[in-house]
Order: sequence, then structure tokens, then C-alpha cells
Amino acid sequence: MEERSLHIVIVGHVDHGKSTLVGRLFHDTGSLPPEKLEEIKRVCASMGREFEFAYIMDNLKEEREKNITIDIAHTFFATQKRRYVIIDAPGHKEFLKNMISGTSQAEAALLLVDVHRGIEEQTLRHCYILGLLGIKQVAVIANKMDLVDYSEKVFNEIKDRITEALAERKVKPAYIIPISASKGENVANRAERLSWYKGPTVLESLDSFETLKTEEKDLRFPVQDIYDIDGKAVAVGRVEAGVLRKGQNVVIMPGKKKARITEVKKYTQDNISEAPAGDCIGIIVAGEKLERGQVLATDTGIQGQADKGAATITDLIHANIFWMVDKEYKLGIPVTFKCATQEVRGKIEKIHRRFDPASIEVVESNAKIIKPAEVAEVDIRLEKPVAVDRFSDIPELGRFVLEHAGHPVAGGIIIS
Repeated sequence: MEERSLHIVIVGHVDHGKSTLVGRLFHDTGSLPPEKLEEIKRVCASMGREFEFAYIMDNLKEEREKNITIDIAHTFFATQKRRYVIIDAPGHKEFLKNMISGTSQAEAALLLVDVHRGIEEQTLRHCYILGLLGIKQVAVIANKMDLVDYSEKVFNEIKDRITEALAERKVKPAYIIPISASKGENVANRAERLSWYKGPTVLESLDSFETLKTEEKDLRFPVQDIYDIDGKAVAVGRVEAGVLRKGQNVVIMPGKKKARITEVKKYTQDNISEAPAGDCIGIIVAGEKLERGQVLATDTGIQGQADKGAATITDLIHANIFWMVDKEYKLGIPVTFKCATQEVRGKIEKIHRRFDPASIEVVESNAKIIKPAEVAEVDIRLEKPVAVDRFSDIPELGRFVLEHAGHPVAGGIIIS
């Protein structure tokens, strides 16, 4: 089984079967402890209700609301390939705030559609959210096929409509899968009554998606601080992507100077050979003096390709932001852009559009203000260049905070 989990979000209109699908995923992968399943069956029986997989999620939600500790199996489910983490999406506003402010990172999404009721308003809003966040790995789940007598014609009609709706929002689904979550058909196991469908099951589609393997990307090492240890300048920080190695040649951004890693140090370990993504380390370099806020990146050493592994160096940031404070923003008010350890003054010079995250409706295009709790697509002009990546490529160099007068006012993700 892969070490890294895949973070997914499951979205869909109310009553389209999200809770039933999640309950079925837990059950069919053996990720729900038997005693918990029996407990839920007893509760359903005591209430005179038939057992429903949706009640698994209702039960977990009730535990969360009562601040009861939930076993790890309730948060994760697993296939033979890897474990999956479901990011809760209690509402558009909360989900967008969590995603944009960096408290969670969905790498893939399941978009649920009830084939009996068809595409509804919230379905279209969720399509918009997936496009807004740049989530590229998407599977559409056409649920409740049992209510339309497993009709291939009905499925194809829904398939065409949802493909068109997603395309308008620049999202291309990898799969559109007919299922019945309540009956467990095409979730983990194939269904005879859907034999006309030749694509993957829900679990097979998830297993085909890729995790964000930051250790396989080009090096990103933001310098957090410099310490004088035994007369040597030791730069400390966290490897956000790639692998940092002793003897490695690096580019120092945003100035594009060159240096070589002469020593790599870790707590209780001196002079180690390498440090992968996620490690907090100290380094000594030859060739340049490092400063807080600089970012070390891969130097290919190939003529004409010195910047191939580097981040984008720019003073113009195109991003989606979530305005988190009660006071509105007026175009031109100065802000401080903080990304990783970089900190630069600037201002929002263009508000392409702002919209209400609860309804996902565009409030205004070419706006002059951003109101509290709104999401906005903006251009931020900085006083000097920074080194950044797209959020979907390297999250820690693709998300940022805006401050005003020393206080955080917005979280953002870089989209280009």
C-alpha cells in the first residue's frame, strides 16, 4: 500500500446520496469497525427504521457535534492501493474558506448527481467550485440508477449535460460512473444490471488518480531563518518539495543567484546526505549568503535551462482569495503578501469578479470592493518579485495570506 493518502472531497446536491455513498465506501472497504456497524443497526432497529448506509454518516456527524473522539477508521477508508481522506464540505462558504485559506487540500473530487432528479442548482454550484479551486482529478458519480431501471439512455442524457456544465467551468471529468450507492452497485463491486457500462467502479476510479507527490517535484526550500552555529551560517527551514541533497547546486530565488549545498543538518543528526519533502532541516551553502524569505530551487546545470526547475518569479499574482474580516476591502488599499517565508508589500490592482460563496453567484465583475466573506478573483501587484507556484502544483508555494495593518485579512491560492 502506498504511504501517502489521497485527499478527496465528495460534493453533490442535498439528497443526491452523498451520505449513502460515503457509508457504502466505509462498509465495502472494511474500514468501518464491526462493532460500530452493529451499533448503528441496533439504533436503527430501536427507532423502527430499516438500516441505511446514510445513517453511518449521520452517526459520525452526531459524534463530531458532541466532540466525541472518532476512530481513525471513521475518517479514512482504504483500498489495497492506499488510504483516502475525505475532506468534509459542510457548506460552500466553509469549504471554500478551508480550501483557500490552506487548512485543507483536495487532490481529487467525486461529484454526485441523482439521475432520477437530474442536475440541480447545487450541482452547478459544485461544478463552479471545482473549477475555482483548480481540482483536475474529477469523477462524476451518477447515483440512484435503480430508480430509473438502470436505463442506459437516462445515464447518457445526464452524462452529456454534466460534461457540458463542467466544460463551461473548465473541468474535464476523468470518468462518469453509473451506480446505486444504496445497493452497492458499481461502488466497490460491478453490477450485472449495469453490464452495458464498461468503465471503472468508484473505487477503481479513485485508485487511478494520482497523489500529490511533492517529493518527486523540483526542489523548494524556503529559508525561514539564519543561525550562527560555531561560526557558520546555518539556514533553517522546511523542504516543501523535492529532495535537498548535500553537494547539490541550487538557484536562490527570486534573485536567481547560484549556490551549492555543503552540509545538511537535522535535529540530533549532523551532516546527513539528503532531506526529502516534509523534513525540517538546517543547511550550509557555499557561494552566497542566504537570507530569510529566499527560496532554494533545483539548478539543472544545463545551458539555457537554469530556470527549468525553478518557481515563477513575478511581481503580479493572479489568484482567488477569501476575504475573512468584517471590514470590506477597497481597491488600492495596501496589503502585505505572505507566502511561505516571503513577505512583500503590495495592493490588489484588479478585482476581476467577486461572488457570494454560499450561492456561488457572481455579485459583480470589474469590482472596486470586496465585502466580508466574499471570494474574489484578483490581480495583486507587489513592490518586488516573489517566487511562487500554482496551488495545484506545489501547495505551500501556491497559497498565501494577505495582511493589513499587521492583521490577516484574506487567504488565497495562486491559479496562474
